[in-house]
Amino acid sequence: MAKYLDPKADVTFKKVFGEHKNLVMSLLNALLPLDEGKQVESIEYLPSELVPETPLGKNTIVDVRCEETGGRKFIVEMQMEWRADFKQRVLLNASKAYVRQLPKGNEYSLLQPVYSLNLVNETFELDMDEYYHYYHLVHDLRSDKVLDGLHLVFVELPKFKAKNLTEKKMQVLWLRFLTEIAPDGSDEVSQDLLDNPQTGQALEIVRESGLNDAERAAYDGFWDRVSIEATKKADMDRAVAERDAAVARADAAVERLKQDKLQTARNLKAMNLTNEQIAVATGLSAAEIDKLK
Repeated sequence: MAKYLDPKADVTFKKVFGEHKNLVMSLLNALLPLDEGKQVESIEYLPSELVPETPLGKNTIVDVRCEETGGRKFIVEMQMEWRADFKQRVLLNASKAYVRQLPKGNEYSLLQPVYSLNLVNETFELDMDEYYHYYHLVHDLRSDKVLDGLHLVFVELPKFKAKNLTEKKMQVLWLRFLTEIAPDGSDEVSQDLLDNPQTGQALEIVRESGLNDAERAAYDGFWDRVSIEATKKADMDRAVAERDAAVARADAAVERLKQDKLQTARNLKAMNLTNEQIAVATGLSAAEIDKLK
């Protein structure tokens, strides 16, 4: 029985979407908010930009860039770990791609939209149930008034749940393709994914037997790094939580001590001691004692 490797890893993701134009076009058409009649029909791959490594996300970003024959630019990223500054980085990269297409002296009317599709393997919008998030420039009062230029899409993969496993909609099929195969490999995949021409082709590409020794080593190394970084992040989160808990306990102790002093001051005040005597006994200031009732 065939064994399939997780397509979210860098080597498999790039083999599927960075080497097969028909598959990345299918993914873009399925997940981007493209108007009717404006589907992507022809692309050319562009060189991927070097992405700065981050302390908690080394080697976890997969970047595929392409350009439509008509000029629209597309950036596809597979992000394994969420960082608070990821949205800003996505906005910066999309903005750079938008600006770079206008050589000095050319007219602004030649600028084409840039679409950034970001597939994230962690949940980051904790107060929202939706897994699909689309950002673009719209009028404050009229959402039909749009400045066409930058289109940013974020997909929270852990939130995605297919309502009907037999649904053929390509968005559902591609998201199932990305979420149903475990990092350690799957011996079985849904027949729906195998039967669809696009996801069936993608599954054939990520078959374990289709990787050479170097690619398999890169695949295993990717998940090792993801596991190491996840462990580091968990350790840091735990250390931060323990520090915050210790600070909270110390603050609570200080507050209890202060309340004890205030209560002692009230008792002494009821015994008609002077403010000076109470201050000596409790260490409170004259102002604090004056406020006591």
